[in-house]
Amino acid sequence: MSTTPPDDVPLPEDRFLNRELSWLDFNARVLALAEDPRVPLLERAKFLAIFATNLDEFYMVRVAGLHRRVQAGLPARGVDRLPAREQLGVLAARGSALVTRHARCFADEVAKLLVERDIHFVTWQELDPAEQEQQRAYFREHIFPVLTPLAVDPAHPFPHISGLSLNLAVMVRDADDGPERFARVKVPGNVDRFVVVESGRQVWRFLPVEELIAAHLDQLFPGMRIVEHHLFRVTRNAEVELDEDRDEDLLQAYERELARRRFGPPVRLEVATSISDHVRQRLLRALDMAEHDVIRIPGLLDLSALWQVYESVERPDLADPPYVPATHPRLAEGDTPRSVFATMREGDILVHHPYHSFSTSVQRFIEQAAADPHVLAIKQTLYRTSGESPVVDALIDAAEAGKQVVVLVEIKARFDELANIGWARALERAGCHVAYGLVGLKTHCKTLLVVRQEGGQIRRYCHVGTGNYHPRTARLYEDLGLLTADDEVGADLTDLFNSLTGYSRQTTFRRLLVAPHGIRRGLVERIDAQAARAAAGEPALIQFKVNALIADEVVDALYRASRAGVQVDLLVRGMCTLRPGVPGLSDNIRVRSILGRFLEHSRIFRFGADDADAEYWIGSADLMERNLDRRVEALVRVTDPVARTELGHVLALAMSESCEAFELRPDGTWIRRDPPDPVHLQHALLQRALGGTP
Repeated sequence: MSTTPPDDVPLPEDRFLNRELSWLDFNARVLALAEDPRVPLLERAKFLAIFATNLDEFYMVRVAGLHRRVQAGLPARGVDRLPAREQLGVLAARGSALVTRHARCFADEVAKLLVERDIHFVTWQELDPAEQEQQRAYFREHIFPVLTPLAVDPAHPFPHISGLSLNLAVMVRDADDGPERFARVKVPGNVDRFVVVESGRQVWRFLPVEELIAAHLDQLFPGMRIVEHHLFRVTRNAEVELDEDRDEDLLQAYERELARRRFGPPVRLEVATSISDHVRQRLLRALDMAEHDVIRIPGLLDLSALWQVYESVERPDLADPPYVPATHPRLAEGDTPRSVFATMREGDILVHHPYHSFSTSVQRFIEQAAADPHVLAIKQTLYRTSGESPVVDALIDAAEAGKQVVVLVEIKARFDELANIGWARALERAGCHVAYGLVGLKTHCKTLLVVRQEGGQIRRYCHVGTGNYHPRTARLYEDLGLLTADDEVGADLTDLFNSLTGYSRQTTFRRLLVAPHGIRRGLVERIDAQAARAAAGEPALIQFKVNALIADEVVDALYRASRAGVQVDLLVRGMCTLRPGVPGLSDNIRVRSILGRFLEHSRIFRFGADDADAEYWIGSADLMERNLDRRVEALVRVTDPVARTELGHVLALAMSESCEAFELRPDGTWIRRDPPDPVHLQHALLQRALGGTP
């Protein structure tokens, strides 16, 4: 350990990594799973699809934001002091390299291996005459009626290109050899990207729908000669900007702004590498884009469509083995069904999804509350939920049964705005009291409060979690939730809901830390307390598990703790601007990232080296400025001994020398750890939940 610098030595200016490059590094780790030959083949295809979807959102939000700053002339800089315009240049180069690597992984590895297992991606020319005739019939019946070729000439302006749609740029010429003319054909978004030519008998053959359309362009332009055609795709700014201080209905305002989103300015143009220069230039002029906005892709555009292959090909030998989430031992009913309320009165329950079943824990809690005649009120926050939501159904049933139901629906949840507006209207029609949160803040906390009459007293039952009330993602996302009948938590959630639905300005709580007022301060105070312990020669430990660590004040507090001698272990799935292992700055900090079958999504905060006295907190907040300053977030302190032991086990295993993980170096690069007897965190926890050894 290096000598601790004096307190008055300032932290170096280059102590932060660039957050946008850090995000690209995260997506590169997703790509590394697709490149890993040890991962089952269909799972590799799935990770290729996830990489593509992630990158789409990155351009729609993060790159679009940088473009907006440049166009507005704002001098905004990242924490690494890199101006927005320079960041765009660096991101374009890094993003292009990743896209090429992504395309090659599919074309040179995954697609070829799929062929060896009789799963083929075919071209029109590779179909035999009988198959071509079959596909011509499919085209006539299902594709041709919904196609609309759009000419571009003085009488026909260049059409609007919707974000993320696939399009064919077609150059045609009169049969008697006139000038070349440009037309656009949009690939329908409501048909499968891959047309199934053959399936079953362990053989699958997929034809990209754009290939089928291209083979029939003569039917769209009869009497014309097809000179060339090229596939392209545009990404647009998808941020919704709304002045929430205006005196108008927030729901209606968001519906109006969402309608405008589809016309956001373009920020990325994806084209096949085979596109001709003059067609590319024509697209750039029409879209008012620059050459550095172009991403050239060798092979298929939009590999997010590989989700279709992953979900439709029935080859268990090429996928992760299926599993059934276990019911938490405390919630197992046995031969006699037992009330969740009775179980919660016996003590707190920590559920860990997807290892523990959502349906037999959180969902059962909500459904029993809705049906219980002694329940007087249910109050819940909804940030995201599923299309067919048993959670919403239970809330509607409760309201129709005469219970007071209060639902905070966050209609600003990015890309789920329309779905949440729909849920808000359905809940209102059922008689629920629906609120949309606080002006200027997103409500991101995952909280549920049930008020029950028991004899002559009122009892409150609570859930505070790290993930959404979403039954489907609860099988895919790793999350934690605390079920408790603790009086202090019940009082805290009562105060919190009063803040969300009324004019209460509560900022201090008993067992909760609540943003925007309490989480940053509470975490920094606890970090500083561990630093003081280390400076006094006492054992000190800080361990965080989060999705992102980019809040400057928290990063600086962790640097100070490291300088004081605190061991700091950070498990960060995504962005991280902290540089670990820098002599004199972060010698005592380790940063790891774990990716796998499930999306690591829980947030855990541990303070203290002594297992008996350490503080544990879980909740919805990541360590980002937006979460700490512009959202309502909640962390709950976990006090139950069994639950604390479980959280300690997760953190200890993740930071053990045997755990498979990516590790961050001082220069910002990530390396993949390859221990001699590797243990994967998710495999170990799944085995533990299903009754095997931990």
